[in-house]
Amino acid sequence: MRHNTTMKFFAAMVVALGGMIGTVAAQGSRVDLTEAAEKSVNTVVYIRVTQNSQTRTVEYYDPFEDFFGDFFGRGNGGRRQQQVQTPRRQGAGSGVIISRDGYIVTNNHVVEGADVIEVKLNDGSEYSGRIIGLDATTDLALIKIEGTDLPAITIGNSDDLKVGQWVLAVGNPFNLTSTVTAGIVSAKARTLGANGVESFIQTDAAINAGNSGGALVNERGELVGINAMLYSQTGSYTGYGFAIPTSIMNKVVSDLKEFGMVQRAILGVRGQDVSAYLDAERQQDHEVDLGVTRGIYVQEVETGSAAEELGLQKGDVITGIEGRDVNKMAELQEALAQHRPGDRVNITYIRNKKSYTKTATLRNAQGNTDVMQEVDIDLLGAQLQPLTQEKRQQLALSYGLEVTAIKNGKMKDAGITKGIIILQVNDKPMRTVEEFEEAVRSANQSHERTLWIRAVTPSGIKKGYAIDLSEDSSK
Repeated sequence: MRHNTTMKFFAAMVVALGGMIGTVAAQGSRVDLTEAAEKSVNTVVYIRVTQNSQTRTVEYYDPFEDFFGDFFGRGNGGRRQQQVQTPRRQGAGSGVIISRDGYIVTNNHVVEGADVIEVKLNDGSEYSGRIIGLDATTDLALIKIEGTDLPAITIGNSDDLKVGQWVLAVGNPFNLTSTVTAGIVSAKARTLGANGVESFIQTDAAINAGNSGGALVNERGELVGINAMLYSQTGSYTGYGFAIPTSIMNKVVSDLKEFGMVQRAILGVRGQDVSAYLDAERQQDHEVDLGVTRGIYVQEVETGSAAEELGLQKGDVITGIEGRDVNKMAELQEALAQHRPGDRVNITYIRNKKSYTKTATLRNAQGNTDVMQEVDIDLLGAQLQPLTQEKRQQLALSYGLEVTAIKNGKMKDAGITKGIIILQVNDKPMRTVEEFEEAVRSANQSHERTLWIRAVTPSGIKKGYAIDLSEDSSK
């Protein structure tokens, strides 16, 4: 009797489980990603980049120079420089055609520093690419090929993505062109500390080397993200990939097309997720009641910022922007990344457990609402080269950039002449021309927009110069 009862119980369980499996299978059968793959695969391109061989100055430590140099009075502390020829380098990645006339979005790290960009479409046709603009802060780049009636992807709204939704990653991993992998959205608004502005879509669709710059698409084949990186302790796919959402991409592309650089809107607060702040306080046995458990805890308000004008204070908790809840810093960054300086936005915040909503006028890194432009290095009017070993020994210098030619421009206007040796720009040592160019770019996007230059004449006289990048030297 007991045996029959047991058999009936298991039989009932099998029937029940069979029904559940049938239901899951029926539901699973509705997820058909073939149409999404067909719509997107031809819009993703293979990008091959080449960086030509270059002559660079490198510094190294020579213990014999340290001993004999001091003995003979050269005083370089064993530091020496020499000219080296870097090898010709090649790399590859992916990109997504976003317009029929040839605009392509990819990652900044795929094409940055490239001397030659070759683009191959899924049909085998090849084009030469040129850079329209780069943005290291979001790791996005816009390039262009000359073509017509190209297969362009439909751009979707990444804000509509839901955790658990099916997505496809389309790209060229390991040089295997036109590869499609499937997975789900594992999380949204992830931060990894890799970029200045990031709010990644996390997915378990396989992403490997070569997928960078490729497409993350939804079930309808619409672009919802640009694949950027994978999380791995081995360098290969082990579980999660991360994509830049189209909510950030759209604004970056628009700015690069119009201005050549991103017009980044800044609120002017430093802070952290409320959850992280509360955890840190509990670890120190501090009980804190902010009235909320989600949002952005304000730790500092920058002087002269939109946040200061709004009246935000340390200890406030930002909970919304433009009526949209923001629970994490990544969500606030993503929302701000869709705006330009001068835009007015409503900010909701909690202070002393009371909610307030006020309007702020966003500003740029310089504290105003003006359009920022890239500085043309050539307009500074000077040709530079690293000091030769002979001149370093003559002047008892371990590094420096010599002005080898000067023409009309900001540097000449500041009093810099041929033969001047630049040692530091904004407190950073100048060993290579690339370091000088990076210092100019950084200064141009700073609040002061000034180059503070420390230099020395060939006769050993110390000099100081200030170059205002905001002034028009042609006037």
